[in-house]
Amino acid sequence: MNGAQSLIRTLVGAGVEVCFANPGTSEMHFVAALDSVPEMRAVLGLFEGVVTGAADGYGRIAGRPAATLLHLGPGLGNGLANLHNARRAHTPVVNVVGDHATYHKQYDAPLESDIEAVAGSLEGWVRRSARAAEVGADAADAVAAARAHPGRVATLILPADVSWGDGGVAVGPVPPPAPTAVSQTTVKAIAEILRSGEPAALLAGGPAGREAGLRALSRIAAATGAKPLIETFPARLERGAGLPAIERLAYLAEQATQQLDGVAHVILAGAKAPVSFFAYPGKPSVLAPEGAQVHTLAELDHDVVGALESLADEVAAGTEPQLAPPRRPARPSGPLTAQNWVDVIGAMLPEGAIVSDEANTSGWLLPAATAGAPRHDLLTLTGGAIGQCLPLATGAAVAAPDRPVIALESDGSALYTIAALWTQAREQLNVTTVLLNNRAYAILRLELQRVGAQSSGPRANELLDLSRPDLDFVKIAEGMGVPAARATTAEELADQFRRALAEPGPHLIDAAV
Repeated sequence: MNGAQSLIRTLVGAGVEVCFANPGTSEMHFVAALDSVPEMRAVLGLFEGVVTGAADGYGRIAGRPAATLLHLGPGLGNGLANLHNARRAHTPVVNVVGDHATYHKQYDAPLESDIEAVAGSLEGWVRRSARAAEVGADAADAVAAARAHPGRVATLILPADVSWGDGGVAVGPVPPPAPTAVSQTTVKAIAEILRSGEPAALLAGGPAGREAGLRALSRIAAATGAKPLIETFPARLERGAGLPAIERLAYLAEQATQQLDGVAHVILAGAKAPVSFFAYPGKPSVLAPEGAQVHTLAELDHDVVGALESLADEVAAGTEPQLAPPRRPARPSGPLTAQNWVDVIGAMLPEGAIVSDEANTSGWLLPAATAGAPRHDLLTLTGGAIGQCLPLATGAAVAAPDRPVIALESDGSALYTIAALWTQAREQLNVTTVLLNNRAYAILRLELQRVGAQSSGPRANELLDLSRPDLDFVKIAEGMGVPAARATTAEELADQFRRALAEPGPHLIDAAV
């Protein structure tokens, strides 16, 4: 058994059964070893940002890591933006990054780079395998590191000669460390704050976005009057009828400040203290009101849901959560707009859908339109690095082939990783993409005003405009093997959305808003 074979066998033995890959010469022995370990499913991506984003989507839905296969430092660098999003989402991911043979590195070949430095920016786990006999143990440690609560990116660097060298040994899985329980002393201290009668907000994130955490949050809010909030961009948020409809902290600092207005205490459970996404002239970075105290119930490496449930039992014994009733918006008619397209989705969202949302400026009204829809999972842009939606949907569809996946994508963001459509077609994944096409980087037009920039002349506007020429997303999708259509009215969007959901495989709707 060579090093590559021992690596793949160890990964499979530890529950890593999918590898999203964009390999090069240094990874060819890994590629060859796939035929000797058929339990590993290899999924080709045409760009490393697709590969890493798909691994993120897979991990968020499967709850266990996928592997990536990347080509040296530049390949890892190409995938870095979506690994940044995965880091912020605390998604378990195992990167396998090929490198030059150990004896070749001294010659400074053109692709030579400092892979450790690139991987280190992800604040995860990094190791370089030195010998074929050690690869299996290194891989087992990588999986355990990725799965350590709440999840992180682990990067294993595999030199080519270590990969092809004999003497590889498959190693059994290493149990990851369990999350730390929050002490009852902390729970009781937070309970006293909530009983004080002073206005409080409870900001939750991470695993608190699942049903058990949401129910506990709702119970606490109903019993104490505290305002419950979910972090702005949750990695995975369960929503819909029969679940508590808990508001997310707004993206715009002005709106978030209003949500927190008058609050004397901000209590954190698996979330960080709220700050503005960017600095704006004359506006504070901290969003909590001046003088408000910030308290921590649970850090992300704690058992966040367990802490919320303990707090709910302490302050809300016998209190039931407030659940969203089944409710859908009326299906709109007439020309498609940034205001009415969300009602089409809300009226037609299928049971059990996974929604990958990067609609950006076109999606402000989506939460209200889908609050009473059938239960679904929402995946959001955790790290703010655009180009996530299509790869994330791809990985989610691999993780849950029996569930409909809906990608709500903006035109500017789509162009970063449009090659994900090809992987969806090749794998025949059930992903329906609704691409909101306003022919602009509209979010940047908004930010141009919000940062107080004085210029909005033709040269500035030229950098925010996606026309001249207009992008034909129908032809782009069809060229990658994905059936596509264009919608200019609400009726057309509804008809095309219905047909896309009814037919197997991927589809794209170019929605002109």
